[in-house]
Amino acid sequence: MAFIECRDAAFGYEGKAAVEQLNFKVEEGNYLCVVGENGSGKSTLMKGILGLISPMKGELILADGLKKNEIGYLPQQTDIQKNFPASVYEVVISGRLNRLGRRIFFRKNDRQEAYEKMKIMGIYELRNKSYQELSGGQRQRVLLARALCATQKVLLLDEPVTGLDPATTKDMYQCIRELNRKHGIGVIMISHDIDMAVREATHILQLAEKQVFFGTVQEYKQSNVGRVWIGERNDDECI
Repeated sequence: MAFIECRDAAFGYEGKAAVEQLNFKVEEGNYLCVVGENGSGKSTLMKGILGLISPMKGELILADGLKKNEIGYLPQQTDIQKNFPASVYEVVISGRLNRLGRRIFFRKNDRQEAYEKMKIMGIYELRNKSYQELSGGQRQRVLLARALCATQKVLLLDEPVTGLDPATTKDMYQCIRELNRKHGIGVIMISHDIDMAVREATHILQLAEKQVFFGTVQEYKQSNVGRVWIGERNDDECI
């Protein structure tokens, strides 16, 4: 069963669609990369999945018991995030805030969840350290652990390696791969790295203000749009 499914959906603002003709689904264990040029509708789609905007037409369906507040979200890094005045533990456990309901305090199970996610991400020994003192890669691991505290099923990642050096980028991709393949977490990632997308993902969704492709990586490689996009990206790298 699909966790997330779009059926002829469109999202936008003030009555104008930014991205439309969306027909795709994300099932258990899928690793979906969303690709396209700037302004193609990737961020708008992400906001739709998070429930920040509603479909202008069509449907966005959350199934298998998935709720909007149970989708783990890792936004792009900002200077505000880098200077967040809190400990690693405090940042990670804040991922449980949407689960508090009417409660105002974290319970034992919330604390245990935070400890578990820090261990999965290899940052448990940093739990009392100031988030501001961490390297870029360590900060991303902390934010990924925070996102994991909000979900058991699906992560939304918005350009998670932006600003990271090549070695740290490789390490981050490996972390995401293990979360998907070892822990069964579904992944939806916005990325401009087409080489990574066809190497790591199971499915590709390409946008150009509308859906121009959705399918498996193998289908994408064999499609006209995939061959053109991969070729253009490779040509750009050679310039």
